[in-house]
Amino acid sequence: MIVTATNLTKYAWLSIAAAVATIALKTGAWWVTGSVGLLSDAAESVVNLVAAIVALIALSLAAKPADKAFHYGRTKAEYFAAGTEGVMIFVAAVIIILAAVERMLSPRDIEAVGVGLLISLIASLVNGGVALVLLRAGRTHNSVTLRADGKHLMTDVVTSAGVLVGVGLVWITGWAWLDPLVALLVGLNILWTGWKLLGESSRGLLDESMSKEDHARIRAILDRHTSPSVRFHALRTRISGSRSFLEFHMLVPGTWTIQRGHDALEDIVDEIVEEFPGLQVLGHLEPIEDPRSYQDIELWSRGERSTSGTDPATRDVLANWAE
Repeated sequence: MIVTATNLTKYAWLSIAAAVATIALKTGAWWVTGSVGLLSDAAESVVNLVAAIVALIALSLAAKPADKAFHYGRTKAEYFAAGTEGVMIFVAAVIIILAAVERMLSPRDIEAVGVGLLISLIASLVNGGVALVLLRAGRTHNSVTLRADGKHLMTDVVTSAGVLVGVGLVWITGWAWLDPLVALLVGLNILWTGWKLLGESSRGLLDESMSKEDHARIRAILDRHTSPSVRFHALRTRISGSRSFLEFHMLVPGTWTIQRGHDALEDIVDEIVEEFPGLQVLGHLEPIEDPRSYQDIELWSRGERSTSGTDPATRDVLANWAE
């Protein structure tokens, strides 16, 4: 069953528009207040814009259909975008931390706090709304790029909240050192978010399998079709951006016709796809009596060896082969 990738570039354009708007708003807030916290907030929005452009490029590539050069499509481009997002978050965190340290060494008063806080609040609301849209779309379409971009924007919202608290406290208490201190704490928090995004993108590039819960659901379907004459092993899955792939081997009597085996396999594939819409499934038929059908029995599935190699029928086949 061939499944084409969904074009998700409209969400990247939304992210770009939000980044441009928040850069203008936050730069204005810094301009009127002189707050290093608000300056660091604006710097992160510049990083958001770069990351959103990278996301647009990755999603455009991922939406292209498979061709002669890329038989499985280009959906893994999303992991490069997510990795870039992680790096960009690190860059933003470093900028914030350096600005905070500099301001700690040379403290300055901030001005027009009320106006600055209002402008920053509006920018945060814009980012928060777009982040929720991206996160929801990322879950719906299983897009690591949209999830990464949504997390990035939500990090920006957290950053802005921290900055607003810091600037507000300075306004109330007159303690100028609170502004860079809050900026420093926000920068450290952003570093942690960037690290998690890099981990997610790295696992994707290494062909991470589907979750244990998904594997259990797939095995439940196969178990319903298991009998003394029909068995399964070598179940493997992998995730590639917004697409997921499943492979398994189906062992049937060698006396079955090709048509019978094909029909039985296709019925099972249809049942799996009904449970997992969009999953690309590849099943391989093997004669249950042939010892060569068990040479691949050591293939693992989500860290667990296929149990079909331990049943009495399989042991009898392997024993006869050894003789």
